[in-house]
Amino acid sequence: MAKVEIIEGADDRAIAQWIAGQLVSALAETPEGIAINMPGGSTPFPIIAELAQMPLDWQRISVWSGDDRIVGEDYPASNVGKIRAALEPVGATIVPLRPDARPPHFALTWLGMGGDGHIASLFPSADPRVDETEAVLRITPDPLPPEAPFDRLSLSIPALLDTDAILFVIRGADKRAVFDAAISGDNDLPVARLLRTAKAPVTCFT
Repeated sequence: MAKVEIIEGADDRAIAQWIAGQLVSALAETPEGIAINMPGGSTPFPIIAELAQMPLDWQRISVWSGDDRIVGEDYPASNVGKIRAALEPVGATIVPLRPDARPPHFALTWLGMGGDGHIASLFPSADPRVDETEAVLRITPDPLPPEAPFDRLSLSIPALLDTDAILFVIRGADKRAVFDAAISGDNDLPVARLLRTAKAPVTCFT
């Protein structure tokens, strides 16, 4: 397991500044572009809005979504659609997740986590494997949430781990307890499987 650094009490702007610092460093190491992975859900988008205001070389940054519902980008449930609305205007290239996609090496993999320990759309019921050979998986959530009753596409654990750094933003005591248990090896939830296999440094903002 890679080292996990916990940073408590950071607000959205502080997290965005940390992400910007990671991206500036990654861009400085190559004359070419970089790719980053972003999550969906309610927590990331205020942070993404702060990040969009920062003077990054966005034209050299490609943004992938770690997972998405299989809906049109104009549908409110689409992660890619919301990421595109936030970051395409500042010059980023937004890459929709496709079943046959070949994800690149990421400068940063940014993940959220559900209360059940799922990451991206890798739910416990899907039994995600650390030795999965496919980069993109089609997942039917079980149980299917009534507010978003859609199949999903998700990057696999190996695709998510092909990165220079891993970021979690975890809010709430219940989720923090699940995350801490995953670090300690006290559960075998998807987040624990990813952390146990990760080689890149992990930073978690709470």
